[in-house]
This record gives sequence, structure tokens and C-alpha cells, in this order.
Amino acid sequence: MLNSIVSVVMPAFNEEEIISSSIKTTCNVLEKGQMNYELIVVNDGSHDQTFETAWKEAAKHNGHVKVVGYNPPNNGKGYALKYGTAYAKGDYVLFLDSDLEIDPSNLSKYLKVVEGADLVIASKRHPDSKVDEPLTRRIMSFCFHMFVRLLTGVNVSDTQAGLKGFRAESLKKILPLLSVKKYAFDVELLVVAKLHKMKVVELPVAISLKAGFKVGNIARMFVDTLGIAYRLRVLHWYQRNINNQSPKHTHIIQW
Repeated sequence: MLNSIVSVVMPAFNEEEIISSSIKTTCNVLEKGQMNYELIVVNDGSHDQTFETAWKEAAKHNGHVKVVGYNPPNNGKGYALKYGTAYAKGDYVLFLDSDLEIDPSNLSKYLKVVEGADLVIASKRHPDSKVDEPLTRRIMSFCFHMFVRLLTGVNVSDTQAGLKGFRAESLKKILPLLSVKKYAFDVELLVVAKLHKMKVVELPVAISLKAGFKVGNIARMFVDTLGIAYRLRVLHWYQRNINNQSPKHTHIIQW
């Protein structure tokens, strides 16, 4: 890991008030871990000054921070992550939400674990996780989790937490098969990882979720998940498009 490059991809939509702080905090964590890193901030069609604010902050970090993106409309978290990953040069890639509802202080642990896996994911349901969220959000999250498990067979305990880490070579096998642009992007990603028989490790997370779900976002997540299930179960689209690779055993592990 000492000679490896770590790329952190951070999608941002209308985050001008906190994006500077998010960049500073993430860079501080990576520097304390003595990592050779790059932080890629993706402006996901923001209507405010997110891009300009992030660009000004990036100038303070000695070339470690790139700011990329596109003009409105907003295309969604999944689209932004794929867009940002195209700029990544790292041997390892981390996805981290720009609102920093997730405490980034454990990034070093995630990177250490992913050395022996294909991907690591944060899980709010890990027994060692510290989660602060409204009851209504917890209930909706559980319902969505069961819906995903029933339709896709993905058996991780949490698909949606906004921190995931990858070996770059593994991520490159997954991304070409992803078409979901919004929040069900994570579900599709894990479906494809499962079909590739990749090793997935679940890790604890400290997360504070104050905002509730918007009805439109909930509906879109369910519709997109139905589309994923249709491509998986009926069309077998993912299966047909995965190149033949040497077989691996799939592992879902909690640390």
C-alpha cells in the first residue's frame, strides 16, 4: 500500500456550503495515513457555486485534488461516480459522499482490508457500526434492503451506505455493466460484483443521517431496482455481457 495510489471519488450536488470542509477533512485523513492519494470531486450538475467553491479549495492542496463535472441538469450519484472514476489513476478507488454523513476517519482501515478483497463496503447493520438516523428512515431502509434481497439475491446487509472501496482492477470489470444513474447504482454494482464472484467485505461505519427520504427518490430507487431485477432474472443481460474469467469464490464477510 505504501507505493500504491489511492483515488477518492466524491460526488457533490448543491454542496457549496460544506464542500470546502469536506475536501479539507478528507485530505487531512488521507495525509495522516501517509497515503499517496488523489481526491476527485465531481460536480453533479449543481445549480449553486459548488464547482467554484471546490475549485478554490482544491488549489490549496498541492495538486492532490481534482475538480471535474458538468453543467445542469443533475444526472445522479451513480452517473457522477462513473464520471469521476474515469479520471482516477489509483490502484485503489474509494467512493465517499461529499456530505460527510459518514465519518471518514476509518479510510485507512478500509484500504488495508481491500488489499485482500475485491471490494469493501460500509454497512449500517454491522454490529460495530454507530448509526444515528430517524426511525422512519431506518424502517424504510430495512424495507428497501429486503426488497433488494428478494429481487436480486444480493445478500450483503446494506447496499446503500455511501462509502465503498475497490481494487481498481475489480472496479474496471464492474463499471462497464452499470446503467443506473441514481441511488440504486449501489444495488446494480453489487449485483454485478456477485456475478463476477468477487470477494466482498463488510465493515462498520460511523454515520449520522438527519435528512429524511424524498418520496420521489424512494419511488425511483424501487423502479430502478425492478429494472435491475428484470435485466438479471428475465433478460440475463448481465450474465451474457460478463467476459469469461477464472472462477473465484464469493465471500460476504463482516469484520
